[in-house]
Amino acid sequence: MASGRDIVVVGASAGGVRALRAMLSRLPADLPAAVLVVLHVPATGGSSLPRILGRAGPLPAARAVDGERIRPGLIYVAPPDRHLLVVKDVLRLSRGPRQNGVRPAADTLFRSAALHAGPRTTAVVLSGTLDDAALGAATVERRGGAVLVQDPGEADYDGMPRSALAVTSGALVAPAAGLATHVARLAMEEAAMRPPDDREPEEELAAEISGLLTGALETNTETRVYSGLSCPECDGPLYVAHEDRAVSYDCVVGHRWSPTSLLEGQGTSVERALWLAIRSLEDRGRLTGRLADAARERGHTLSAGHFYRAAEEAHQSADALRVVADGLVTPVASELEQA
Repeated sequence: MASGRDIVVVGASAGGVRALRAMLSRLPADLPAAVLVVLHVPATGGSSLPRILGRAGPLPAARAVDGERIRPGLIYVAPPDRHLLVVKDVLRLSRGPRQNGVRPAADTLFRSAALHAGPRTTAVVLSGTLDDAALGAATVERRGGAVLVQDPGEADYDGMPRSALAVTSGALVAPAAGLATHVARLAMEEAAMRPPDDREPEEELAAEISGLLTGALETNTETRVYSGLSCPECDGPLYVAHEDRAVSYDCVVGHRWSPTSLLEGQGTSVERALWLAIRSLEDRGRLTGRLADAARERGHTLSAGHFYRAAEEAHQSADALRVVADGLVTPVASELEQA
C-alpha cells in the first residue's frame, strides 16, 4: 500500500485566482499534504500570488525554491517563467521549453508528480482557457493518482476543466470550494499502486522529466508521426503523440502543444506576422511617398504618379491587414491586480 495522497498539484489559468482562493479557504490547517500550484502568469508578473494565496486560508504559501524538500501543510507556488516539477519529494525548477505555449505549465507539474509520486498524487484542474493540464491529468490517473476538476458550469473559463474531463474517466467534479473536502479526504486515504499497462510510456515520461531538468529535452521521433505542421515557437516540425486519451504535438527541441494551445499558438504567430507585414507596408508607403514628392519636384510627372499610386496601395493594404490583426486580439484582464 502507498501512503496517503500527500502531493496535491493544482493547475489554473484565467479565472484561476478566484477558484484557488475558494478552494484554499476551505482546506484544514492540519492538511497532511503539500499543495503545489501552477497559475499561468506573464514572465514578468505573478510576484504577489503567494501573498494572495497565503491570505486565502489557513495554509501558508511561498514561492517554490529549487531543491527544497516538499513538506506537508504548505502551499508552493510556481515562479514566473519556470516550470515547477516534483522529483523524489523535492521541488525542482526548470527553464525548459514552453509547454502549451506557457511556462510554468500545469502538464509538466502533473506529469512529474505522476512519475515520482504515483498514487500519492491528487491533481486539481481549475478555471482556465485552452487545455493545459489535460495530458497531465490523464497521466496522473494512469499512474494511480486522483483527479479533481472544478465544475465547468461554475468556472469563469471552462476550457481547462472540460479538456481534463474529456481525457479522464474517473475524475471527480465539484465547485471549487467543494474540492477542498475531497483534497482533505484523499490526503488521509491510502491507495495501491496500479502497474502501468505499458513500460514504454513510463520510460519516455522519465526521459521527458529528466530532459526538462538538464536542458536536453528531445522528442523521440521514432514513436511519433510527422504531422505536416510546424512549431509556432521555433518553426521546427511537429510530431503527433497519442497518450491515453490525450493528443499532443511535439517538436524536436521539446516544445509541446495540446490541440487547442497549438491553435492559439498559430494565431499568435499569424498576428505577429501580420503586424510585421503592416509595419513593412507602412514603411513602403512612406518611402514611395517621398520618392513621389521628389519626382514631382524634378518635373517627372509620370514617375511621381507611379510612386503616389504605390504609396496609396501600400497604405490601403496596411489598413486592411490592421483590421484582420485587430480581430485576432483577445484582451485578458489581470486577476492578480484585482485580487
